[in-house]
Amino acid sequence: MIRARVWFRCAAMHDPVMPTLVKPAVIGWVGKNRNIDLVIERDFTGPELVSRMKGWITIDPKKAVEIFENHGRLKCFDNGDLVVEVEDQRVLESLQRDLEQAFGDQCHLESMKRS
Repeated sequence: MIRARVWFRCAAMHDPVMPTLVKPAVIGWVGKNRNIDLVIERDFTGPELVSRMKGWITIDPKKAVEIFENHGRLKCFDNGDLVVEVEDQRVLESLQRDLEQAFGDQCHLESMKRS
């Protein structure tokens, strides 16, 4: 298994950025007939995080998720980093080619060293 950080081009500043999950989403309810004092916290999945980047990054997040999922799996690590997991180096290189073909230099991967 190979992991790589995912970097996009910021739409405002045009430098590489990686969306990170700073804290989980907090979800609650409003009852029509009573108070509901229940909230839950839930982390976004990798595809959910990327899909919320529309307008913040220079590429189409929906198309990016499609390309990533054709090769591997997008994940949000516990520290908030967005990574893609692929089976081997060959798949990673194929993913990088497809990203470059679709987005040019607007999205790139940074391989993570094994710990």
